[in-house]
Amino acid sequence: MGNTLKTTMLLGLLSGLLLFIGDALGGQNGLVMAFGIAAVMNLASYWFSDRIVLAMYRAKPVGPDHPLSRIVARLVQRADLPMPKVYVIPDASPNAFATGRNPSHAAVAATEGVLRLLDQRELEGVMAHELAHVKNRDILISSVAATMAAAIMMVARMAQFAAIFGGGGSRDDREGGSNPIALLATVILAPIAAMLIQAAISRSREFGADRGGAEIAGSPYGLVDALKKLEFASKRIPMDANPATAHMMIMKPFSVHGMLSLFSTHPPTETRVRALLGQA
Repeated sequence: MGNTLKTTMLLGLLSGLLLFIGDALGGQNGLVMAFGIAAVMNLASYWFSDRIVLAMYRAKPVGPDHPLSRIVARLVQRADLPMPKVYVIPDASPNAFATGRNPSHAAVAATEGVLRLLDQRELEGVMAHELAHVKNRDILISSVAATMAAAIMMVARMAQFAAIFGGGGSRDDREGGSNPIALLATVILAPIAAMLIQAAISRSREFGADRGGAEIAGSPYGLVDALKKLEFASKRIPMDANPATAHMMIMKPFSVHGMLSLFSTHPPTETRVRALLGQA
């Protein structure tokens, strides 16, 4: 019930942002259009968010004989979970994520980079972390956040395009029309608000998945070593990731500095390592 409530609240908040953007851009007509978009996105994000995210990264399913599938099969027996679908992402940057509606409709994905970088013990730690997300039922809210935030960022970019090419500033005399201040708020504040919502739902969940992953794997040390390697390698080979999906990854796919670090969806790696070692 807790995750169901959080998912409902998240959908409401992100839908509200879409409605705000629609009202700022087009008054009542824009509000009606945004309501339609929000309704479609709510349905799509619940039923198809996993397919949307996997398609974003051109993830390819692998069969039961693939080494990654064999690792996941061993771990789900320990975790008492149904076998999820297993995917490999054709990307040299090392990362992994889980997605789906629930444990019976789940998928785990890892990049080719992470398969090359980690040894078997470390890869078990990473996949156990992702299965902990599945077991904790984090995957629905993460997938919904990714889909809805992507929609908000897309609409905000459209607003920015309209502002640059004169799409909104001259319509002040139209009742309910957009104005430069509302347009500026749409362009700047809506993506930031979406990122803050993602950060709020993600940081605590990462600690929980680290803890649960260590329990599934039987030891925290594989995940500890994997996180250290991933921290270094992800900076050397950053992932060309959609910012709306960054919170789903085990390691943030690009570096953030200064004020942007406030919007980071992941706790610092050293903090995660300390917590895991404390658990040991």
